[in-house]
Amino acid sequence: MEAEVMEAELVLPTHFSFKLAQSYEKYPKGQSSARRFKHLKQIIQAEDFNRYLPDEPNYVNIESPPPLHPCKRICDITGYEAPYVDPRTKLRYANTEVFKIIRSLPNDHVHRYLSLRNAAVILK
Repeated sequence: MEAEVMEAELVLPTHFSFKLAQSYEKYPKGQSSARRFKHLKQIIQAEDFNRYLPDEPNYVNIESPPPLHPCKRICDITGYEAPYVDPRTKLRYANTEVFKIIRSLPNDHVHRYLSLRNAAVILK
């Protein structure tokens, strides 16, 4: 049985039907496929930025309009998505174990967590 397998020749087509034939003509087998992609510097040089309005966002200016979707609320302790907020400390938390940790924190640690999030809350 092994002799039959060894004698059989495997013939592959020059290109597969699910791939574009143009890619085989453009990039022969020996050439690197990295030539297909352009670096940001090449894109910037190729673009004509004089035709864009100054307020329109593009590769050169990083100013863009505010996002359309609301920001995700992240737990201040774990970094997971946080559906809950502690009413006393205003820290966000993900589950009951984190809530217990938040309630055991001293006020100066709570202020540090809030300052990391840029939330200026005065605790009573």
